[in-house]
Amino acid sequence: MADHYDLLGVSRDASGDEIKRAYRKLARELHPDVNPDPATQEKFKEVTAAYETLSDPQKRQMYDAGGSGFGGFGGFGNAGGFGDIMDAFFGGGGSRGPRPRVRAGQDALIRVEVDLYEAAFGTERDITLESAVACEKCQATGCADNSQPEMCLICKGRGETQQVTRSILGQVMTSRPCNTCNGFGSVIPNPCRECAGDGRVRARQSINIKIPAGVETGNRIQMSGRGEVGPGGGPAGDLYVEIVERAHEYLVREGDNLHIQIGISMAHAALGTQVQVEGLDGTIDVDIKSGTQSGSTIVLKGKGVTHLRSTSRGDLIVHVEVQTPTKLNREQEELLKKFADARGEKDGEIHLSNRDGGVFGKLRGAFHR
Repeated sequence: MADHYDLLGVSRDASGDEIKRAYRKLARELHPDVNPDPATQEKFKEVTAAYETLSDPQKRQMYDAGGSGFGGFGGFGNAGGFGDIMDAFFGGGGSRGPRPRVRAGQDALIRVEVDLYEAAFGTERDITLESAVACEKCQATGCADNSQPEMCLICKGRGETQQVTRSILGQVMTSRPCNTCNGFGSVIPNPCRECAGDGRVRARQSINIKIPAGVETGNRIQMSGRGEVGPGGGPAGDLYVEIVERAHEYLVREGDNLHIQIGISMAHAALGTQVQVEGLDGTIDVDIKSGTQSGSTIVLKGKGVTHLRSTSRGDLIVHVEVQTPTKLNREQEELLKKFADARGEKDGEIHLSNRDGGVFGKLRGAFHR
């Protein structure tokens, strides 16, 4: 049976996420709905069985120990499972083979700051990133002067060495990665001086990032194949760009809606007026109706942030605060008294509100449930 790691195209030290990504890629190519060829369907079954084993930590540990990854000591669910494990302990096959020198690269994560305007309408950024790239000196082989890796004389190309010890069970054979070749099964006698045999070097590269309209803090943009190149020039991982949005001076974002608070005088609130506010589209005229109360809101449709993956936009909500003057001269006091007298207002007089809105309306609703 083919090696599970070879079937999925991953290294033996691959993480769970790397195994999952490799399986998803192969499944899309080999699925019977896509390719009905009988040979391809059989390959799909083998790949699925390999993923089921390697994605389960216990089954993977059993498989790495030389077992099949299925069944167990109690049930013998797989005909060769127990035998494979015993072979690994008592001198049977159990060899896992050498590690591949060409392995997939790691993903990379960077954070990019944008202001509210850039987040609302999208932008582009050119960034400089230090990452692992393929060594041009040796064409990612790790070998200098067109030389080639040679078989390790210690492990004879197996990538591991075995040791026999005695125990109460008898002779037990254990395997471990070869210290001479680090488990590769081969050594590089003439390593590249640029990359020291790794096949990749650290370098600075410029990347253009397109940031779509509607992003907000925490959103991530995936750039496939722009992460770190793997050892031996293996396929590069992905680059993830995480968005960090800077707070605006006076506009507050809530989802795709924006909020702004303005203050007007009592006279303007009573008589009505027109004011100007600064939004994402520049200066906007806002009509204040006569009799506007403090805490009122005015909704400006379509003046907010662009919806992600859409052309429509949220709203700009204007919160109106009626400001009561704190310092009056004598003439102003007299005018206000005359105004109160003209309206029949008396000192100490209050008006109870029966409106359902506001804090007290919510409390009233809670008590009458």
